[in-house]
Amino acid sequence: QICLSLVKLLFYLAHSPLGSIALLDFQPRQFVMVDGNLKVTDMDDASTEELPCKEDNDCTLDFPTKSFPLKCSVVGKCEGINEKKNLFNAYRYFFTYLLPHSAPPALRPLLSDILNATGDLRYGINETLRAFEKVLHLYKSGLYLQKRPLLLKDYISLKGFRTVEGEDYKCWPSYSHLGCLLSIHSAEEAAAICNSQLQCQSFIVTQHRTWTGRPLASFQSSWTDLVPDTNAVVYIKRSASSGERL
Repeated sequence: QICLSLVKLLFYLAHSPLGSIALLDFQPRQFVMVDGNLKVTDMDDASTEELPCKEDNDCTLDFPTKSFPLKCSVVGKCEGINEKKNLFNAYRYFFTYLLPHSAPPALRPLLSDILNATGDLRYGINETLRAFEKVLHLYKSGLYLQKRPLLLKDYISLKGFRTVEGEDYKCWPSYSHLGCLLSIHSAEEAAAICNSQLQCQSFIVTQHRTWTGRPLASFQSSWTDLVPDTNAVVYIKRSASSGERL
């Protein structure tokens, strides 16, 4: 969410009515999230000036660890230097820390491609935004899910119940520090996640949703403490419930 919002902001800056705008003091502390969107808190160090040049050798974009040769345009400006400066700063301050860690395994290669392409400045801001929107579409639609055996048949579902809230086993990347709370596309995906975790014996699908509209599911190591909840469905492994009375 943070990276996509940043890319949308940089897309606007690259195509603003004033021309391409560079953020000269590009640091994480210069941004804040407002209603799920990233905003710039200080525009004092923004510039629409692009480096003047006479030849391509005048257009080197330097960073502490990398340098990029750019083209000198026919109007004597270093072509796209403001856009590329913003994009590489987004890569080194945001993408490298946020993109590799929390996506479903099937989407990680696509995010890795974005990371590598922006780190080498092979993508401009237009290509970067398209790549992010493709990943978002796959994520929201569930098209990233690989064909696999149907596992939900191995679970008993109880509508109108949930387990008592409390500290349980933890997983990554959980929305709660007390247990294992993950976003899912469907109960079938939740069953696959539960089967992949040795501690998991049940999971609860709630009405709570993430910014992408995906429901949250809480994965539990037990299922015995059930309480009524009209907005939840608890799924219990048949192997865990064998011999027990529901």
